[in-house]
Amino acid sequence: MTTPDHPHANSPDRPRNFLEEIIEQDNAAKAWGTWPDGRPRVHTRFPPEPNGYLHIGHAKSICLNFGLAKKYGGKFNLRFDDTNPVKEEREYIEAIKRDVKWLGADWEGPHGGGLFHASDCFEHMYAFAEELVKKGKAYVCQLSADEVSKRRGTPQIPATSPHRDRPTDESLRLLREMRDGKHPNGSMTLRAKIDLASPNFNLRDPVMYRILHEEHPHAGATWCIYPMYDWAHGFEDSLEGITHSICTLEFEDHRPLYHWFIDSVNEGRTADGSGPWGKRIHHPRQIEFAKFRPTYTILSKRNLLKMVEDKVVSGWDDPRMPTIAGLRRRGYTPEAIRALMEDVGVTKVESFIDLGRMENAVRDHLNKVAPRAMCVLRPLKVVIENWPAGHVEHLDFVVNPEEQARGGSGGTRKVPFSGTLYIEQEDFMEVPAKKFFRLAPGQEVRLRWAYFIKCVGVDKDAAGNVTQVRCTYDPATRGGDAPLGEGGLPTRKVKGTLHWVSAAHAIPFTARLFDRLFTAEHPGERTGNHMDDLNPNSLEVVQGWADPALKDARPGDKFQFERLGYFCVDPDSTPSSLVFNRTVTLKDAWAKVAKE
Repeated sequence: MTTPDHPHANSPDRPRNFLEEIIEQDNAAKAWGTWPDGRPRVHTRFPPEPNGYLHIGHAKSICLNFGLAKKYGGKFNLRFDDTNPVKEEREYIEAIKRDVKWLGADWEGPHGGGLFHASDCFEHMYAFAEELVKKGKAYVCQLSADEVSKRRGTPQIPATSPHRDRPTDESLRLLREMRDGKHPNGSMTLRAKIDLASPNFNLRDPVMYRILHEEHPHAGATWCIYPMYDWAHGFEDSLEGITHSICTLEFEDHRPLYHWFIDSVNEGRTADGSGPWGKRIHHPRQIEFAKFRPTYTILSKRNLLKMVEDKVVSGWDDPRMPTIAGLRRRGYTPEAIRALMEDVGVTKVESFIDLGRMENAVRDHLNKVAPRAMCVLRPLKVVIENWPAGHVEHLDFVVNPEEQARGGSGGTRKVPFSGTLYIEQEDFMEVPAKKFFRLAPGQEVRLRWAYFIKCVGVDKDAAGNVTQVRCTYDPATRGGDAPLGEGGLPTRKVKGTLHWVSAAHAIPFTARLFDRLFTAEHPGERTGNHMDDLNPNSLEVVQGWADPALKDARPGDKFQFERLGYFCVDPDSTPSSLVFNRTVTLKDAWAKVAKE
C-alpha cells in the first residue's frame, strides 16, 4: 500500500506487497492496454454500499485503492453500490463522499476517475439479464426465499428448483412483468442457471434480481426490481473500465461467480462486435486482500446502526465509534490513518490488529503537529503567599518542543502567571505516598515554564476536604530552572514538574474524556453478545480551566494538553462555551492493563 505522506510509501527499500507485484507484472505485459500517454492502464475503485457510515475497516480499502492508482499513474473511482434501496439513504451517500475526500482519495483530482452509482448502470445490467435468459443461462424462479433456503441442499445433496427448466420465452415474459411491476415483493426472482450441485454454494443458481417496490435514493421510482450485489459487481467494474477489482477476502468464494457472469455475457460476442450478441465487454481482474480488523472494536454496520438507533452512542459520528466520521470528530487525522494503513501492510492472511497501533499512529502525528497548551481538568486552587499582590508576569511558552528538537523554531508565546493558580487535584497529596514526587506539604516542585514552588499549608472545608493549597515561590527559579552554583551546576533539583493555569486568566471549558467503547479485546466472544462487553466508562465529562490562548479555538483545531493528552475542539463548541474531545492520552494506559 502506498500513501503520499508516509515516509516509506514509495521507498525502494520497502518490499512490494503482493498486489503491487501483480500490477507490475500486468503493467510489464501491458495486460490492460495503455493510457493515451503510453503508460500501462491501472484503474481501481472503492465501491461502498450507502447503507451506513464508513468505518476504519473501509479506510484500508480507500487508502489501498487510491494509493495504487496514484503510485502507478492510474485512476481511482468512487462508486456507490446502491443496489438495495431498503437500507440506503441520501445521508449515507453524502457522509461517504466527505469521508473519502477527507482521507485524501480524491476521485476528482489528478488521479480521479470519477463518481459513479451502480444504479446508473441498471439499464445495462437489465439488458445483460435478458441476454442470459435468451441464452438459456438464467430463469425466473417462483420459490420464496425460505423455500430456496430449504432446497439449497448440502455439500453432498444438490439444490433443487422446480422452475429451472422453465421455457426461455416464459422466463423472459415473467422477467419483463417483474420489471413492469406486475408482481408483488418476494413472489419471484431471476436466477442464474449454473450448477445446483456445486461445492461452492455461491454457484448454486444464485439470485440475480429480486422484486422490491421501493423508491431508490438516487434512481427514484424508475425500478421495482433490483440486482443482487454479485450480479451487479462485475458489470459495474466492466462498464467503468476497472482493471484491478480489489476486494476483501470474504469475496474470494464469490470470484468464480464474478467471472461466470461476465464470461456468460461475452459468450457469443466478438472483439469487433460482428457476433450475434455484439461486442465483447471488458473483463477486469478480481483480487482479494485481508481486511483491517482492530481489537476492542466492532465493525458490523448492522450492529453500529443498532447502537445509533438504541442511543447507546450519540450518532454515527460519536467520537467513540469506529466510523471515519467519529474518528475525525475525536481528533484523528487523515495523515495518521494513512500512515497506520501503510504500517499494517497488505496480506492475504486474516488477523486482528491491536487497537494500540491505531492510537499510537495518531499520537505520532499529533506529537509532530499539535501546538501545546496548559489546561487543568480537575482543578485545585494554589495560592502563592509571597507573590506580589496584583502582579502578573507573562512567561515564555514553547508551542511545539518536538519541532524545536527537530531544528525548527518550535514557536513561542506568552502565558500569564499570577499569585493564584489551578493545578490538577491528583498532583497534590496531603499525606504523600512513597515515591510521590508532586506537590505535598514541605515538598518543592517545578511549575512548567514558570517557578519552583513549595507547599507550606492547606485549607479545608467542613468535611475535611482540601480546598486550597498555600505555597511560596522562589523568584530565582524563573523559567523553571534552579539557579546555578559552583561549576555552573544547579543548586538543587526537583523531581516533579506540574502544569498549571493562572486562575484570573483561565477560561472555562468542557472536556469529554473518551475511552474504548468495549472492554474486551474481541467484543461478544465471551457471551455471544457484544453489548455485554460495553465499557460503562467510555465517556467522562469534566469542567476544566484552559490556557487563555485557546479562547479563539475553533471546531477541528487540535492541541496537546501538556501531561493530559491530545484534544480536539468538538463541533458542539462555541466561542462562549468551549468543548474539547480527548483524542488519545499521551501514553497507552491499556498496555499496562493488558500486561497485568
